Amino acid sequence: MSAGFQRQPFVLASASAARRALMAGVGLSVDLQPAELDEEGLRQANPQLGPADMAVRLAEAKALAVSRMRPGVLVLGGDQILEDDGVIVSKADDLKEIAARLRGFRGRTHHLHSGAALARDGAVVWRHVDTAALTVRAFSEAWLATYLEAEGAALTGVVGGYRLEGPGAQLFARIEGDYFTVLGLPLWAVLEALRDHGVIDR
Repeated sequence: MSAGFQRQPFVLASASAARRALMAGVGLSVDLQPAELDEEGLRQANPQLGPADMAVRLAEAKALAVSRMRPGVLVLGGDQILEDDGVIVSKADDLKEIAARLRGFRGRTHHLHSGAALARDGAVVWRHVDTAALTVRAFSEAWLATYLEAEGAALTGVVGGYRLEGPGAQLFARIEGDYFTVLGLPLWAVLEALRDHGVIDR
């Protein structure tokens, strides 16, 4: 456990490298236990939920699934939904699909909804969602080809086909919202919730 300001251990129910890096970057030690979750099935079972609400629902499901196996421990779940003109966008299967997706984003604004939830003993004790609006610049085909070659198949692991902490930052003309929300976690709200639950010092 990190010395100084972390009082209790907690679990991060996520396989996301970005979320793990965010926790480490702010000096917190987490026990990693990714949730086994049928995300697509959960989405199909809740067609009434909009993109932002779905991000929270998935975060809750991850936190709950792991908290049932870890009694007495606070579990953090997170999920991110990309919304393009009201439609939820899933991860691409290959670079050809990513190229088509990025061309579709070109010159337009889409939204990322980052949901987070804390659970203990199979009950959600906190939930939150934050949204960022991302406007993609009118990039050239030559730039796109260079970008896809530089980033490669790793882009299939991120829903938008970009990593803001990498060359993907060059895609954007403007971003309205929090940087950490784009990375996949509403960090300021999460940290305040961890303070409220006695995990880290005030």
